[in-house]
Amino acid sequence: GTAIVRRFSGSENAFPPFGKNMVPNCTINVSSKQGFAIYLDEPKQKDGYSYPVAEEVEPHVEVDTSTIKSSFHLLLDLSTGSPMVVDTSLHSHDPFSSKMDVMNVAEYAEDIHQYLREAEVKYRPKPCYMRKQPDITSGMRAILVDWLVEVGEEYKLCTETLYLAVNYLDRFLSCMSVLRGKLQLVGTAAVLLASKYEEIYPPEVEEFVYITDDTYTKKQLLRMEHLLLKVLAFDLTVPTINQFLLQYLQRHGVCVRTENFARYVAELSLLEADPFLKYLPSQTAAAAYCLANYTVNRHFWPDTLAAFTGYSLSEIVPCLCDLHKACLDAPHRQQQAIREKYKMSKYMHVSFLEPPAVLPLQ
Repeated sequence: GTAIVRRFSGSENAFPPFGKNMVPNCTINVSSKQGFAIYLDEPKQKDGYSYPVAEEVEPHVEVDTSTIKSSFHLLLDLSTGSPMVVDTSLHSHDPFSSKMDVMNVAEYAEDIHQYLREAEVKYRPKPCYMRKQPDITSGMRAILVDWLVEVGEEYKLCTETLYLAVNYLDRFLSCMSVLRGKLQLVGTAAVLLASKYEEIYPPEVEEFVYITDDTYTKKQLLRMEHLLLKVLAFDLTVPTINQFLLQYLQRHGVCVRTENFARYVAELSLLEADPFLKYLPSQTAAAAYCLANYTVNRHFWPDTLAAFTGYSLSEIVPCLCDLHKACLDAPHRQQQAIREKYKMSKYMHVSFLEPPAVLPLQ
């Protein structure tokens, strides 16, 4: 198959004179082992913690700066590069159904669920981190996630790989300020890490460099991967919306069409940091289940899942309403990768389905 190679750029609007000599009132914490200098910009302290800014440093500081470009861009635009052909013969197929058995061995299903519920709190991103980002916006993040969906489809990556990559991205951005010229680099490093974690045959590093249209070098990508691991404290085993949805579908099965629609609306939630990061993955998965179940079967939340999760329908309703709105808005969004993905016959064309305009949730 072929895919569009995309470069995130904005060279016509170079970042104004905030360069390597223009970082005021800050301290530098240099880890030579890590190879990065992190500026701790003290004036940007909010909510009782310093907000670090990843930036380049003067050559006389003994760290490797060769991986960091000296100019940053104001606008994050998409420009189309040349098409690429990828050999996917060795890449894994999405094992959505087979994972259910692993996650839901009957004797351990409740224990596994309880563990995931505890872990999701520990490894969640900060819900409002975008307010503290000085140079990137929610719209830029949406463009990046949309592109990650395309990358996942091109390389036939597992569904879980996408969810892990977005978790790594959001957790990194929760505590590191990133300039827009480096946002795609962070996203690429996140999907590289997620692929190594989840895939049987992850794409090579060179392939990830190629899909950025060589915007970054292999060395830059590996350096960013290293930084990502440091910031995430090597905690890569995290619960995702996808894992909870698998559990719910196994616990109370639905028809294949409902299942695919639940997967579709769950993925739509990845595009919007606001409002969906304020909900735990288990809640968003429950809302996706409810919306799909009502759209296809005119039922919301079965008693078996209420008992299994401890969530009543009323606790799911706020997220359900936001997900319902996102689903109705999806055809009109600029980012269409998820809709295009779920238009395919293997997903039973479920992105053509529309939920009712109003949900009876009084």
